[in-house]
Amino acid sequence: MKDNPEKLKYHHGDLRSTLLVTASEMLKENGIEEITLRKIAARVGVSRAAPYHHFKDKNSLLCGIAEVGYKQLYKITKTNFNNTDTSMKEKFSLYVHQYVSFAKNNPELYELMFGRTIWMQKNSTQELKDVAYPCFQFQLEMINEWQKIKLLNSSNNDKHDALRMSQVLWGTIHGIAKLLIDGIYTDISHIEEICDKAVDIFLADSN
Repeated sequence: MKDNPEKLKYHHGDLRSTLLVTASEMLKENGIEEITLRKIAARVGVSRAAPYHHFKDKNSLLCGIAEVGYKQLYKITKTNFNNTDTSMKEKFSLYVHQYVSFAKNNPELYELMFGRTIWMQKNSTQELKDVAYPCFQFQLEMINEWQKIKLLNSSNNDKHDALRMSQVLWGTIHGIAKLLIDGIYTDISHIEEICDKAVDIFLADSN
């Protein structure tokens, strides 16, 4: 008697990953509205009930897709910061450019990761929070390091300065990313120049 392929996938833990990959493809192709567990099951070739072993509903699935995005962005950011072949100034510039580039290359995913579908409606799962918050925390850690070496402007009298700087920096690059993916600015050379200007603004005067 032959093994049931679906049971094998579930047993080995492959089905969840396959569903996420397929859902990410559908997100990129048609947006959030077209994603349903039923459609994904049909595309993967499993029963309608199979996805529910891993995702209780569509929101849980969307959070799972966002988790993957945060892991990708975190890996890009951490790899850049830990690169021993670049200066701290180069790391900061690359951080800004790579963040915006990630949004440009993954517009639907980026919108899901940072959009109201998950966060404004407070639909984030604990699993997503466990992945997303360390991503934000790592940016704060980078800001702390850059301020310690006086690469970035800072106020020694404000104990929350690094946090506020991190929030303003993220707001700035998030705004640039949104201008790009929303089609306000479409010329990538202009976006690169805007990123360069943002880097210049945040750098301390001595740099």
